[in-house]
Amino acid sequence: MFTITKQPQTEPVYILNDTQSQSSLTVYPDRGGIATSWRVNDRELMYLDTDRFTDPSLSVRGGLPILFPICGNLPDNAYSVGDQKYSLKQHGFGRELPWTVTHQSTTTDASLTVTLESNDATRVVYPFDFSVSFTYRISGDELVIDQTYTNKSATPMPFSSGLHPYFLAPAKDRLTFEIPSTSYTEKQTGETHAFAGKFDFSQAEIDAAFTTVTGTVATVTDASQNLTLTMTSSENYRTIVFWTVADKDFYCLEPWTAPRNSLNTGIDLLHVAPGETLRTNVTFAAKFT
Repeated sequence: MFTITKQPQTEPVYILNDTQSQSSLTVYPDRGGIATSWRVNDRELMYLDTDRFTDPSLSVRGGLPILFPICGNLPDNAYSVGDQKYSLKQHGFGRELPWTVTHQSTTTDASLTVTLESNDATRVVYPFDFSVSFTYRISGDELVIDQTYTNKSATPMPFSSGLHPYFLAPAKDRLTFEIPSTSYTEKQTGETHAFAGKFDFSQAEIDAAFTTVTGTVATVTDASQNLTLTMTSSENYRTIVFWTVADKDFYCLEPWTAPRNSLNTGIDLLHVAPGETLRTNVTFAAKFT
């Protein structure tokens, strides 16, 4: 049976449930539309730093933040549209603004749609009118995230979009990866390294961008939890970023539609024509053995 419950708290919290598979998803629409918990077989899959989450002055470290209208950072946070210069913070504003619940259903799965509309504040940093919707769906061992990006402006709308999921990993040295790329670029040094399914977790931080992906499926096997996590993305996603820091029990496997600074370089940048809608999709599947 599928259910959706709304918790009576100061900010709305929605919990999607699949009681048969003991799966659930917790979503905070007012906190950037973020999902903070995903459980399968009643086992938590996501990491959340609750101290940071309860402090609105800090960026969220955990859950499943939404990246829009850019992924990563811009040099000096700056870009231009025509002759006009604008400023956008790292990962854009989607993860910081309140989203509105616009639909929910428990017919064939438990699904919740949250929507972000352009407003006076977004136009100051991003001069386009838009409507962006994320629909979270859970059923069995799958979390599906369907997305729509509608351009309400009179000119083509450029953007990149992504997800920044934090997955719980109490023993990172027992992780192995199947990523559809043979190399990645390290953010700290700009160096390119060959990749064969393992990272060196003795480093203080790993920030690796796979910008030459050749497929839409990536898999992480966590031998410590007897867990295989599979991420399947629509073809719009051309970059996968892996990020983690030492002494924290998480890793991030992030699907991005474009690499950092794409608003300036144009690399893999998405464009939506006036009045048109672009659709993307990411699915996570978790299997315990």
